[in-house]
Amino acid sequence: MKTLVILLSAVALVNSLRFYVPPKEKKCLKEEIHKNVVVTGEYEFSQGIQYTGSIHVTDTRGHTLYKRENFADLKGKFAFTADEYDIFEICIENHPPAGHPGEKREVSLILKHGVEAKNYDDIAKAEKLKPLEVELRRLEDLADSITKDFAFMRQREEEMRNTNESTNSRVLYLSIFSMLCLLGLAIWQVLFLRNYFKSKKLID
Repeated sequence: MKTLVILLSAVALVNSLRFYVPPKEKKCLKEEIHKNVVVTGEYEFSQGIQYTGSIHVTDTRGHTLYKRENFADLKGKFAFTADEYDIFEICIENHPPAGHPGEKREVSLILKHGVEAKNYDDIAKAEKLKPLEVELRRLEDLADSITKDFAFMRQREEEMRNTNESTNSRVLYLSIFSMLCLLGLAIWQVLFLRNYFKSKKLID
């Protein structure tokens, strides 16, 4: 079974995709999610008589966050919360009827995370918030999400800078060591040739 992998950028809070899944194959999408971020997804298959589909969401450690296999429904939803920063993989499979070569099916996938994944209507009902208060809550959550993203990018930048500095230092030490080895080899060759020529009485 072939696997096609698509990498998604985590810059946007909403990713809306449409793609085709060949019969008896699967397509996998990878999403980079920060710690304690809620992720929701809505998927929809195109019509197919006696076709079924499967969807499997895992993290890099192989833990299953959502799994639904061989379902005949055309639509579905899933949700999970990232316990830590990780790259999550969403795999969708297309199963044709038994004994049938099958056809590709179009899949629509909408991924939301962070602020966009929250249901502010439910929050408003639970906390009895006015429309303006709900909008202020949403803007506050959005600002907090942006602040966390900038802090994460700053941290990644520092890590990359430290890695570059460490790599440069190692390259410098390796270059110095290589030069010393070449210098030692050159001196040894000169002494060896000098002794050889002396033994042959070619030089004094």
